[in-house]
Amino acid sequence: MTLEKFAPALFVLLWSTGFIGAKYGLPYADPFVFLSVRILLAALLLFALARALRMPVRIGRTAIARSGLIGFFLHACYLGGVFYSLSEGLPAGVAAVVTSLQPVLVSLIAVKVLGEQLRIRQVAGLFIGILVALIGSTTATLLQKKLGADIPLISGTAYQYLFSGCVLGVISLATQETSITWSLRFTAAFVWLVLVLSVGAILLLLWLLNSGSAAKVSSLFYLVPPATAIEAFLLFGEKVNTQGFLGIGITALGVWLVMRG
Repeated sequence: MTLEKFAPALFVLLWSTGFIGAKYGLPYADPFVFLSVRILLAALLLFALARALRMPVRIGRTAIARSGLIGFFLHACYLGGVFYSLSEGLPAGVAAVVTSLQPVLVSLIAVKVLGEQLRIRQVAGLFIGILVALIGSTTATLLQKKLGADIPLISGTAYQYLFSGCVLGVISLATQETSITWSLRFTAAFVWLVLVLSVGAILLLLWLLNSGSAAKVSSLFYLVPPATAIEAFLLFGEKVNTQGFLGIGITALGVWLVMRG
């Protein structure tokens, strides 16, 4: 009962830090190799965790195929799109708003609300990366609810990572963007993203989807942009004006109305 009560708030907090961690790490690594190494390592950790807890690792070809399909949309498309957009200079707050709301129209509103100015290259990153991320996250949510509910959570997530990590690795090789500079700042961001996001937040998201409605869980993503905007303001100086704080209040009210059933 305690987990069910606090899990939504914990998920929003953890998920919002993913944009911040990516923003910290991307100056030191190309986006696709960064993400590929991150989630492949997370796959190994989850396989080891499943072994340690004596949970099934061999889940059958059908379950593995389903997990790979969900992982492709959730990690390769959604996270790949987000990382690419951030690497092109898109502010973390704007990226969080757009991926959680609607594509082009809302992105323009978010630029105004958050007081950000985008260059042509950043706009291109928005259309390419964020639209792919939107399609990926939406499709993954529906697939997880439809196909993934009966797959063991830890091993299923590990296979999601294994498949999508390989896809992202191929993309990084194809684009010849394989550079990583292991500085202290990058290592700290990398460890946070692997342990807190790729293990903690993802397992929490999939648990929420398996135990609740897709609509309710999806509504939590509307709270991620306000949390990310506040974090980005404190850490990077990305400004949030009066309209932005008003939007935070309205968003929180809307999600509360959905979650209360």
